[in-house]
Amino acid sequence: MSDTSAGPKLLGPAEVRQLAAELDLRPTKQRGQNFVIDANTVRRIVRESRIGENDVVVEVGPGLGSLTLALLEVAGRVTAIELDPVLAARLPQTIAEHAPAQADRFELVLGDAMRVTEVPGPAPTALVANLPYNVSVPVLLHLLELLPSLERGLVMVQAEVADRLAARPGSKVYGVPSVKAAWYADVRRAGSIGRNVFWPAPNVDSGLVAWTRREPPTTTATREEVFAVVDAAFAQRRKALRGVLKPLAGSAAVLDAALAAAGIDPLARGESLGIEQFVALTEGIVAGRREERG
Repeated sequence: MSDTSAGPKLLGPAEVRQLAAELDLRPTKQRGQNFVIDANTVRRIVRESRIGENDVVVEVGPGLGSLTLALLEVAGRVTAIELDPVLAARLPQTIAEHAPAQADRFELVLGDAMRVTEVPGPAPTALVANLPYNVSVPVLLHLLELLPSLERGLVMVQAEVADRLAARPGSKVYGVPSVKAAWYADVRRAGSIGRNVFWPAPNVDSGLVAWTRREPPTTTATREEVFAVVDAAFAQRRKALRGVLKPLAGSAAVLDAALAAAGIDPLARGESLGIEQFVALTEGIVAGRREERG
């Protein structure tokens, strides 16, 4: 009999490979499957996330359960969203075997994290995940929008994506993900993860991104309207805002007035604007279009 008062027994390389062999698992690039085989790494992720026993954690892409078990060591409750039916079918058994004392605090959702419309159980307070690299940004933005109860989070993504999410205006890698993430939260880079902690080892480096929820900007424009301006501003990075935003504004007059009202140089590029400036610019464009329509 296992000691049910003990904490979870984390997965190492042997356990991960054993599970993979049992499931006849061949990790696919299509689903961004790279499984963490190092217990120290998942413990580090949990530590950096600053979650505690009062937290209800959402995890995306739990895979074989490496991070899930480490989360159950600390969190009050963990809800994991898994797209792969084979992995999802095995995970509750893995939790029961490795974390019998914590199994009642675990819930599994079989589904696509980009398309879920609700998460069962108590309102989640934190998002901690090794996100599938090919969909990391849309998944993060979708869950930030869907779950306003999320106060903070820590996600592992491709290093380049981590840089983009945490970038500040004026940086070479500042772009659409940086601005949209800033709508919801203060985002920062929280460290790097080597390739050798994964199976199979990815051909890219990984980075940790931490975020803390903040109130979205106060604005008369909708989030969709602001995001449409952000998308248009970065569609042609090398072009000035006056050139790329004219179709969206409807006329040069509306755009010029909006730029002037927001105090933005018409020859500036999208990469120089922070979220608050995008909000001010959008308000001017929306108001100008309304006036033109009469």
